[in-house]
Amino acid sequence: MALTNTKLRLKGAQTGHSLLAKKRDALTTRFRAILRRVDEAKRKMGRVMQLASFSLAEVTYATGDISYLVQEQAKSASFKVKAKQENVSGVVLPAFEVDRVSGSDFNLTGLGRGGQQVLRAKEVYAKAVETLVDLASLQTAFMILDEVIRATNRRVNAIEHVVIPRLENTIKYITSELDEMDREEFFRLKKVQGKKKRDAEATEAARKNKEAAELVEVPPDLAGGGGDLLGSKDEDVIF
Repeated sequence: MALTNTKLRLKGAQTGHSLLAKKRDALTTRFRAILRRVDEAKRKMGRVMQLASFSLAEVTYATGDISYLVQEQAKSASFKVKAKQENVSGVVLPAFEVDRVSGSDFNLTGLGRGGQQVLRAKEVYAKAVETLVDLASLQTAFMILDEVIRATNRRVNAIEHVVIPRLENTIKYITSELDEMDREEFFRLKKVQGKKKRDAEATEAARKNKEAAELVEVPPDLAGGGGDLLGSKDEDVIF
């Protein structure tokens, strides 16, 4: 029973190791893809922010400081971020999307002068916000996948190097004990059979000796009739 239970546990450990290894491989593949996208998004973010800084400098040079005008007209958010979830091998990864709200584009800003610079800066900063949200989504997924992959690797290594070897050693020990018990039982049966055989041989020998003794024994009527036949004289015989 212990051997059967241990074999079942070993089978379960091997199946779990296989599934965790497949999960780790899938997560690692997705992790590398996200890592490449994060690198591209960071490079893109650097270029976009550079363009945005130059555009803001052009607006400031053309129209002066327009921050107070933007603050006065900002009644509601121009961008809203929507969150959704993506399942990758049982790991839930958040994904963020930008939802641009129409009707709050600050159309009157730069009406007096510098309208083109303001429009260009607005579009560049909108692109920067979208890139920033995309980068935040990738970075969040990157950190979650990194932690999950580490935990999965620890589990895979624990099952591969600790659990499975222990179960295999337990199975070997139980098997050796069962083999030893079989050898002891076989030796005991041989001893019992040998004793039975010796007892049977001794009984058969005693029986044969008894029969031989009965065949050699002289009958009682002949035991006392032994005398000198020459010394006696038979009346019917004449010499």
